[in-house]
Order: sequence, then structure tokens, then C-alpha cells
Amino acid sequence: MHDAAVDAVTDSLANIKVKLDIEFDPDVPEILPKEDQENILITSALPYVNNVPHLGNIIGSVLSADVFSRYCKARGCNALFICGTDEYGTATETKALEEGVTPKELCDKYHVIHKEVYDWFNIKFDKFGRTTTPLQTEIAQDIFMGLYDNGYLEEQSMTQLYCEQHAGFLADRFVEGTCPRCGYDDARGDQCDSCGNLLNPFELINPRCKIDGSSPVPRESNHIFLSLDKLQPELEQWIQKSHESGHWSRNGKQITDSWLKEGLHPRCITRDLKWGTPVPLESYKEKVLYVWFDACIGYVSITANYTKSWRQWWRNPENVKLYQFMGKDNVPFHTVVFPSSELGTKQPWTMLHHISTTEYLQYEGGKFSKSRNIGVFGNNAKETGVPPDVWRYYLLMARPETADTIFSWRDFIFRNNNELLANLGNFVNRIVKFVNAKYDSKIPDYDTNVIDYAGFKESVDAILAQYNNALKNVHLRSGLEAALQLSARGNLFLQENKMNNTLLAEEPEKANVVVGVGLNLVYVLSAVVYPYLPDTAQGIVDQLNAPLRKIPDEFALDLLPGHMIGKAKYLYSRIDEKKEEIWRAQFGGGSQKKDDAAEKKKEDKKKRKDEKKKKRVAETATAAEAAKTEPGAATPVAAS
Repeated sequence: MHDAAVDAVTDSLANIKVKLDIEFDPDVPEILPKEDQENILITSALPYVNNVPHLGNIIGSVLSADVFSRYCKARGCNALFICGTDEYGTATETKALEEGVTPKELCDKYHVIHKEVYDWFNIKFDKFGRTTTPLQTEIAQDIFMGLYDNGYLEEQSMTQLYCEQHAGFLADRFVEGTCPRCGYDDARGDQCDSCGNLLNPFELINPRCKIDGSSPVPRESNHIFLSLDKLQPELEQWIQKSHESGHWSRNGKQITDSWLKEGLHPRCITRDLKWGTPVPLESYKEKVLYVWFDACIGYVSITANYTKSWRQWWRNPENVKLYQFMGKDNVPFHTVVFPSSELGTKQPWTMLHHISTTEYLQYEGGKFSKSRNIGVFGNNAKETGVPPDVWRYYLLMARPETADTIFSWRDFIFRNNNELLANLGNFVNRIVKFVNAKYDSKIPDYDTNVIDYAGFKESVDAILAQYNNALKNVHLRSGLEAALQLSARGNLFLQENKMNNTLLAEEPEKANVVVGVGLNLVYVLSAVVYPYLPDTAQGIVDQLNAPLRKIPDEFALDLLPGHMIGKAKYLYSRIDEKKEEIWRAQFGGGSQKKDDAAEKKKEDKKKRKDEKKKKRVAETATAAEAAKTEPGAATPVAAS
């Protein structure tokens, strides 16, 4: 019995004939920097814990970072991918109050929800942690005290808006009112979603408490400010160097430059809350660190929870490159606030090398809205029955790299049927089925001189160079387009050489080389789609009876004659076009169109009011400026 099992294993191994040193193992127990390798530290913006991520959140950070992480590892780089839930702050306290639970219970609940969503989308973190840990407190307080000791923190008395109705200071996002810049009626105290300007809640016209709708009143409170103005000269030098060497995304640099151009000012980094990292000063023991000072430090503490040797990643600027992925609204905190905090400690921190930012993904021409049941959220995608790779493909093809893009059910179905199924899936299935049927699944001996192999290799190498250049520079959508070019080249190769029964009967030597070269192109294709479509890559190598392989620079014949491939299996299924209306109705696309039509009817009426509103806004802004310039007047700085 034992001998028979050994013989079976021996026979199986004898059927696997693949060149050595191309295999790729995606699972490594503990990843630490190595002196002889390129060490890449990758972070995805920490998703806020009190909601379910929608498709825009997923493509804006975690999925984009996952693609780059998988690419780096499949190229042989030493890469670590870190993320986790951002759990402190006013939003958590308020959400917990709404749900009748403690902040910790709320965070425990939503951390699991986030993890389940990302697991389903095949986001392969090396560590998905949390910011509510003892190490977060230790590291954040250490950075705070470093800034304190070096004279980069200052105390100011600031005026905050206080809600007498529920007896609490209001964070910026919990103050709403009319925007002083564009007149939008539902601007938040930290930012106007209509015109995009950052705001101070005291600038809002007719401010109101988001929680209970009452009118808040100003109150004084002492807080600690980070002296960004003192750090700006050193920060600008670092930004110039990092931008040039790391090739930041355009919108990331533009947003950062706009902050610098206006001039940096001291920024409040403490809050009147209970749920947060305690301020390590006796006189401030009732306050906590501001979540956006604290949150970016979460990258460090999550790494520290991954390995005790975290300093090898975060205190190793000469040997580690930091790549950070996020939506554009998070840029200033990663390019100004966090780097300033690092610089101010005078410690040798690993600092941002490349920032990859996205614009917004809209849903069917409008915004995702959980409250209005509009849009696909992370836990909804599974309900459609469409596999994760199809979702990954569509989102990455629609990645809003330079401008907003729109999720469309029609386009979603089209791309599955006409790109994944008809291009990539067709190429793999066609040649594997042919070899199964005509060659008993065995790669034959062949001579590449029978065809124009040099010309074919040159064309494939050009696509591989395009692909690797795109991924190296974090142009993820271009990289995926190149991967599809590779499968299209495969389909063309089979068509040019007329791979069919007639070729096998009349020109068997040519048929042999077409099969041998074609299967090796399928093998290379499995590698280049792996970062984007990991299940597809695994499905391909299972059919080839070969291991996952590294992403090469050039095409090579790595599956050798005599190698036995597996059985053909469809990689994708056709989606019925009728699903478009079904899914649109299910996920709110139809109702959104009705809402949009209703809004359009109101547009004329709104336009008539605009001039009057702008006049009132201008008068208010002028009065506010006059008040700021009065001798002895303090500029109110509010919590966010």
C-alpha cells in the first residue's frame, strides 16, 4: 500500500517538467528587510471602523495596495503589506451611542465586518490590525513626547462649538451648515463636499449640531498644537526630494503643494474625548490625541504587532522604501501632518517614498449612500454571485487614477463577457482543451525554428516591458491593460498559426511548436494577471499542473517537453445582460436616477436663489475677515 502511494507520487512528479528557479511562494512566515534585496513597505489608508466599505473605498486604497504588494512579491522583492481599522475618535463615540453599545464593542463588530469584506475580495494583507492596542498608545505617546521635547508642540486656547443639548464638544464633522465659499447647505465643519474646500466650523453660516439639530455655542478649551509652521522649511525640502525620487501621483503632489502655498499653521492634535490615545501630559490627562495625528501612527503600531523587529521597517530609511495608497481626501495627513511629526522627533524614520492616490468612484453617475441604499458595498458584492476576480478586474479597470470614474452595471457586464471571457478565458481554454484532446495533455517535443519564434518573442517581450514599467511606477490600470494585451497576443498567435485539427494532420511539427510555445505564453500570462486576478492565476496554473511563478522580464520556454498539464476548466462564465436592470433595481441605480431627475427639476429654482445667496455669503465672509484683523482678536480653531 505504501509502495503504491510512493509510486503514484513519483509518477506525478515525473510528469511535472518545469524549469527551476521560477517558482513563487506567496506565503512567508515573517517578513523582515534584507540587505541584499529591495525592501518595500506598503500601507493602505486605514479604513474608518464605523461603516461598511463601498466599492469606491475598496479601489481607492486596499485593492490598489494589494495589487502592488502582490506584484512586488511576484517580482522577488521583499515586501510587507500593512493595514487595519482606524478605531478612535468622535465618529466612533457617536456611532456607539446610536447603536447603544460601548465604543470598544462597536469597533470589535466592525473590525470583523471589514476583515470579512477584504478576505472575500482576496486582499492579502501581511497584517490587518487595529489602532486600539497598547502598542499604539506606546508609540503614539513616544512620538508626541519627542515633538514636545524638541519644541514642536505649543499650547493654545481655542474656541470650540459646544452642544448644550447633549453636553459635548462637537467635532468638525458633526457640525453642519451653509458653506461660506459656494453656498452649499449641507457642508460639514471640516470640509464642503460640494466645492471641496477645507473649512473651519466657525466659517459655516447657520451652524447646527448633526446629532440633534440644535444650535451650538462657542466655548474655550486649552489644547496642544503641532507647530507645522516651524517644521515647514524642513518639510518642503523633504517633499521635493521624495517627490522627485518616488514619482508621486500628480494629484498627491498638487494637493500637498496647495497646503504649502497657503503656508502651514499650528494644527490642533488633542481633543476633548474619552475614546482615544491619552495625552501623556498630566494637565491634559482628560483629553486624547486627535485621530488624524494618531491614525497614521497606526501603520507603525500595526507593524509592531506583526513583528517585534518593527524598527527594521520603520527606522531604516536607507534600506526601506515606503509606498502609501489612499483616496485624495487623505493626502495632507500623509504628506504634511505625519511626515512633519516624524521629522520633528529627530529620529531616523522610514518616510514616504511614493504616494498613490485616487479620485472618486461614482455609482451610476451619483454617490454611494448607505443610508439611501444606493450603491454596492463590500458585503453586497458576494450577493450577486459574481466571483471576486470579476469585481477586482472591473474596479481596477475603472480605477479613478486621474479623474472621477463611474461604476456602471452595463459596463460591468460588458467587461466580463467581452474582455475576461472572450479574451483571457478564451485563450487559455482553447489551447488547454486542444492539448487535452489531441496530445493526451502532454507537451510534445518541438523545434522553434519551424515558426518565426524570434519575432513572436520580441512582441511578447515588448508587452512584458510595458507591463513591468507600468507596475513599477504604480500605474495599475495601464498594467492591467498590458496583461490583457498579452492574452490578446496569445489569441492572435493561435489564429495566425491556425491551431486546429488540419494543422495537426498536415503540419504536425508546426502544430507541436504552436502548442509548446502557446502553453508557455499561458504560463507567463498566469504570472502577469496574478497581482490583479489571483484566483484566475491559480486556476491557470492548476490547469497547467505547474506552480505559481515569478513575473519575468522576458518570455522563456519554462514548461518543458514531456510536461503533463491538467484538465481544461472555464475561468469565467457569461453574465446575462438582463442582470443589468435586476442589479440596478436591487442596489439603487434606478432610484438614484429618479432622485437625480428630481434634483434636476429643482435646479432652475436653485439657480434663481444663487445670486442672492452668494451676495449674503460674500457679506458674511467680509465681516469675518474684518473681525480677524481686529487687534487682540483670536483666530478660532475647532476640533475635527
